[in-house]
Amino acid sequence: MPPKKRKSEGENGAAAKRGRKKKTAAQKGDDFSDSDKEPADIDHEDDDLNLSTDGGYSEVRIEGSQVSGELLFCGGTNWDLIGRNQVPKGVKNLGGPNLWGPHRIEGWSDIKVRTVASGCTACHSIIITTEGKAYSFGRNDKGQLGHGDTKRRDLPTLIEFLKDFNIVDAALGKNHSLCLSDRGTVFAFGENKMGQLGLNNQTQCVPTPTRIKYKGPPIRRVACGGEFSMIADIRGNLYSFGSPECGQLGHNTDGQYFVTSSKLAYACEIRPRKVAVFIEKSREGVQPVNDVDVQDIACGINHTVILDSKNRVFSWGFGGYGRLGHTEPKDELVPRLIKFFDGPKRGAKVIAAGTCYSMAISELGQLYLWGQTKSTGEVAMYPKPVNDLQGWNVRSIGCSNRSIVVAADDSVISWGPSPTYGELGYGEDKPKSSTQPQEVKKLTGIFIEKVSCGYGHTLMIAKNDTEEAREQLKKLPQVAFTNELS
Repeated sequence: MPPKKRKSEGENGAAAKRGRKKKTAAQKGDDFSDSDKEPADIDHEDDDLNLSTDGGYSEVRIEGSQVSGELLFCGGTNWDLIGRNQVPKGVKNLGGPNLWGPHRIEGWSDIKVRTVASGCTACHSIIITTEGKAYSFGRNDKGQLGHGDTKRRDLPTLIEFLKDFNIVDAALGKNHSLCLSDRGTVFAFGENKMGQLGLNNQTQCVPTPTRIKYKGPPIRRVACGGEFSMIADIRGNLYSFGSPECGQLGHNTDGQYFVTSSKLAYACEIRPRKVAVFIEKSREGVQPVNDVDVQDIACGINHTVILDSKNRVFSWGFGGYGRLGHTEPKDELVPRLIKFFDGPKRGAKVIAAGTCYSMAISELGQLYLWGQTKSTGEVAMYPKPVNDLQGWNVRSIGCSNRSIVVAADDSVISWGPSPTYGELGYGEDKPKSSTQPQEVKKLTGIFIEKVSCGYGHTLMIAKNDTEEAREQLKKLPQVAFTNELS
C-alpha cells in the first residue's frame, strides 16, 4: 500500500480524541494450551494495598466512550475450537463458520453501541450499548460471559447481573473478564485459577459478575492479559493481580517457587496490589521514575504496556521477540521506560498489545510496532514505523493473536499471517491472509469509529447517524446468530 499524504488538522477535521518443566525463552510466554501451572494459595498481607475508604469520591463518574454506531463482526465463530488443537474433554463442539467479511448481526441494527471489547487471547467478547448495558457472547467454558453458567453464547446476550449498572468499559483475558461501571467499580467473572479476578481467593470458575476486593479511589482503566489483570485509578495509580509469570505484574518477581524438587508453582496475587516502582535504564544505571500518572493500559498474553500523562510508555513482563521494545529479549520484572518514546514530541498518544507484539501511535500520528506478528518472520526489538501507513490518521487499533486491524481516515486496514479465521475482513472471494497492510474493500463507504480484536475475530462500530450511512450498511450481509443452550 503506498504511503498516504497526511492532511493538516484543518483539512481532515478533528483527530480522534506454567508448566511443570522449564520452557525455553522462545516458548514460555506464548503457550495457549490449557494451563497446567499449579497455583499457590498464598496469604497476602494487608500492607500491600491501602484499603482505607476515601469518602470523597461519591460524586465521581467515569465517562464511557462517546462513540455511537452499529455493531459489525467478522472472523471465526467456532468458539469451542478456535485457538485449540482439539475440543476439551466434556465440551460439545457446536461448530460455527468463519465469516471472512464484515457482517451485520440480525437484531442489532437498531441498537446503539459505544464500546466493543475483546482481547488478543480471548475467544469471547463484550458489547456495551450507549445505555450502559453489557452484552457478551463467545466461549464460556469458565463462565467468562458472566451469565451464571458455562454455556456458550453465539448471540450477544445481556449480562443480567449487571443490568442495574452503567457499564462504561470492559477488558477480556484468555478465560476471564472485567467490567467497569461509571462509579469506578470493577466486576470480575470467569476463570480464577491464578487469582486473576482479584477476589482474594483462587477458584476454578466464577460465572457471576463479582466485585473485586478493592477499596480506594475509583478505577478508570481496566486491562487483561492471558491470566492476569491490571487496573488504574483516577489518581493514576496502577494495580495488578493474577499470575506473576515472567514478572508481568510489575512487582519485581516472577513468583516462581518449588513445591517439590521437580514441581514449580506460582505465588499469585489474589487481589489488587499497587505497582510501586517505575524505572529508567541507561548507561549510568537504573533510576526510579517517580511522577508516573497512568492513563491507559494494554496487555499481551504475558506482558504489559502503559501510557502515562506525559505521553511516556513503559513496558514489562515477558521480553521474548522484542515485544517490550527495550532492544533486548529480556524479561522485565518492573515497569521500564521505553526510551524511544521519551523526549519532546517523541511521546505516544495511543497504545495497544497483541500476543507477541506491541503498538503505539506517536504524538505526531505515526504508527509504530515492535515484537513479532509472524512466528517465522522478522523480529522488531524496538519500535519501528509501519511505513505502509505513513500519512494515515489512525484512530483505533485492534490486535488479535497475530493479526492487526486499524481504522484510519475513511478506511479500515488490516494484515496478518496465515492461518486466519476471517478477522482481516477481506471477504470470502479474497485472500485469507496478508503480510502487508491492505484496505478492507468490503467496508468502502462505511466509516468505522472503533475496532477491537479477539484471538481470531474482529468487532467494529460503524457510524450510522445519517440516512446515507444506513444505506451503505444495508449492503453488507447479515448473519443470524442463535443461542443453543440445551
